[in-house]
Amino acid sequence: MPFARQLNNVRISTKLFAAFGLVLVVANEVKDLAQETAKATEDIGRRVDAIQPDTGQTVTAIERIAEIISRISDAQVSVASAVEQQIMTTNEMARSVGEASTGTTEIATDLASVAQLTAESEQGAARSAQGATEVAALAAGVATIAARFAY
Repeated sequence: MPFARQLNNVRISTKLFAAFGLVLVVANEVKDLAQETAKATEDIGRRVDAIQPDTGQTVTAIERIAEIISRISDAQVSVASAVEQQIMTTNEMARSVGEASTGTTEIATDLASVAQLTAESEQGAARSAQGATEVAALAAGVATIAARFAY
């Protein structure tokens, strides 16, 4: 066999061995990556298992917060209604003052309505303050639960 042909065969063999070596390197890297992926998957599974019990508590706390917010909203609607009624009563009182000589009885009635609406407004404000206090307490509870999620 001529020397040039032998040299060409050696070159081809060298390229084949180099390609095979590269395939082995890639295969080893794929194997290493698969092992790391398996470890990461196990770690994620452990973390999910650790989070699940706290998730139920968090959902319950959020539901309670939503309930309290709904109550606060109802109280605010009540306060807004009372304020609107108070404004209407005040406007009526202003008109009545213009007719003071003939509307003394009407003014006394309007003042009683204002007093009642003011009392209702105070009650609504007290309910709003109570709701806000409850929301703050629940928010602190959620923050405590959320702090357990930090890694």
